[in-house]
Amino acid sequence: MSLFWTIFLSTGAFLLALSILWWLLSLPIKDSSIVDMFWGSGFVTVAWLYVALTPGGGLLERRALLLALVTIWGLRLAIHIARRNHGKGEDFRYAQWRQEAGDSWWWRSFFKVFLLQAALLWLISAPLLAAVLGLRPFGWLDVAAAALWLLGFYFEAVGDWQLARFKANPANKGTVLDSGLWALTRHPNYFGDAVQWWAFWLLAVAGGFGWWTVFSPILMTWLLRSVSGVDMLDKALAERKPGYAAYMKRTPAFIPWPQKKV
Repeated sequence: MSLFWTIFLSTGAFLLALSILWWLLSLPIKDSSIVDMFWGSGFVTVAWLYVALTPGGGLLERRALLLALVTIWGLRLAIHIARRNHGKGEDFRYAQWRQEAGDSWWWRSFFKVFLLQAALLWLISAPLLAAVLGLRPFGWLDVAAAALWLLGFYFEAVGDWQLARFKANPANKGTVLDSGLWALTRHPNYFGDAVQWWAFWLLAVAGGFGWWTVFSPILMTWLLRSVSGVDMLDKALAERKPGYAAYMKRTPAFIPWPQKKV
């Protein structure tokens, strides 16, 4: 068995154990949405684990770059979610699932939320390990990956900051943010997140080993665009926020583009 698969499978077992711990923590506080904090911090943990399990392997410059990018992305995301959710109770998506499942949610939540997220985290992390093991000399693809990551980080971090500032103003209650990056796309944070994963994959390609892990950014983009991100949030906001339906008609859903005149 190759070194990649030995480490990858071992990390899967580690994530399974970690998901059980987060699930057990969620039971007494009755809040399954803490899993969202596990997402970003989990990738940081996995990236450092991949490096720790491959001492002396791969290219030092690429490993250092990968660790820096993943750590900045993952910790910022985890801290942002923790601050956003503090004192607000369970996220509406998980609260709805809890209500639908009734008394069985305590065990259903492990499979539907925590185990599923751990499995996705594990699969999506494949390019990180491929980049860590890559031996090709540092070159223009690594620089391109860093530039692409910076673009994605800008959209995600600045988009989150603009939305947080907008919501902090009581005068904006019940209105729709339609300026800054939110005038170019309805979900700049989701777009930026997806772009960063294409950058991580590009680092794997730069190492000469991980082109086949392209399923990772494809899966992440699909999840953000069509599953737990854009489509789910658009539907919920259109139902409860006046003006959002009109905002949807004039603003691109995902890829930034100037608004239509409606």
